[in-house]
Amino acid sequence: MKLGMVAGEASGDLLGGLLLTGLRQRWPELQSAGIGGPKMIAQGFETWWPHSKLSIFGYVDALLNIRELLAIRKQLGKRLLAERPAAFIGIDAPDFNFGLEERLKQQGVKTIHFVCPSIWAWRAERVHKIKRSADHVLCLFPFEPEILHKEGIGASYVGHPLADAIPLEPPRAAARAALGLGEADTVVALLPGSRRSEIRYIAPAMLGAAQLMAQARPGLRFVMPIAPGLREMLAPLLPAGLNIELLDGRSHEALAACDITLVASGTATLEAALFKRPMVIAYRMHALNWWRMKGKNYQPWVGLPNVLARDFVVPELIQDRCTPENLAREGLAWLVEPERYAKAQAIFQEQHLTLRCNTAQRASDAIAQVIAA
Repeated sequence: MKLGMVAGEASGDLLGGLLLTGLRQRWPELQSAGIGGPKMIAQGFETWWPHSKLSIFGYVDALLNIRELLAIRKQLGKRLLAERPAAFIGIDAPDFNFGLEERLKQQGVKTIHFVCPSIWAWRAERVHKIKRSADHVLCLFPFEPEILHKEGIGASYVGHPLADAIPLEPPRAAARAALGLGEADTVVALLPGSRRSEIRYIAPAMLGAAQLMAQARPGLRFVMPIAPGLREMLAPLLPAGLNIELLDGRSHEALAACDITLVASGTATLEAALFKRPMVIAYRMHALNWWRMKGKNYQPWVGLPNVLARDFVVPELIQDRCTPENLAREGLAWLVEPERYAKAQAIFQEQHLTLRCNTAQRASDAIAQVIAA
């Protein structure tokens, strides 16, 4: 069994690694290749280009890298058509993967897209692109298949693999011991994102907030997981005198160990919810990207925990509201409101149970059916 796969950035690599775990159980001799990262490589994946090549965000970054991205996609498509895998699985990265999937589908290769784009949140017109590109969509959230079925698109709800991978009871004590944190410490995890643009636009606000929080509560401990290759970019941004532990990866340990987190909008917000950690969601981007995206959303929530709850369970500070002062104020508020803290954790527990449904098994079943059709 041969599969082509493409995962962009760290979150896609994480999903791909978890998916490959289930696929390898079904097909022990599975061969898979394309674009991926260390989590996928650990499952025997052959990477032709590193996933960091796709770790960009927004129109400005895409335009700056468009020639390289188009060249990679063209070469990748040519190689996949030459090798003719049983199926191609595009993991998120819709702007890159849909064009590739459409080309492969037209040439008779079965195409599966893992992670339904958030057409229920913004850019609903993308449903037409999905229909042209994917034979089947694996959906992370239970309300998504019905939306796709109405458009004649094959889709299956498979739950979220992170909900299976993350224990219902977070290993707080073990994580703190591994990170050298005391049981009585009050710990704040800073997760600015894994893209270079996120470090550029979000990390300064988070680090400024950490400095303000440390001034208000001198005993706070701070940990910041850093994606591979970004430590040098982050180092000049660190405020003088701020006691912060930089971690190479280890975001799950940081979330298990912390009391609260300041987190960039994206998959990491769902990870924080699965670890039952109250959070402040932050996001900033290039002004042109913001101008293009502003007003295109169909609902008031951005963060996945809020989208799933259909309520502002946790605060969202986006663009101009993403300031050190606002982040510090909202972060400190979680530490002095125990009832609100406990209510958020209860909601996160319900979400975890809903999304926990053996995604690897469900996804591999759906992929096998697409291949056999």
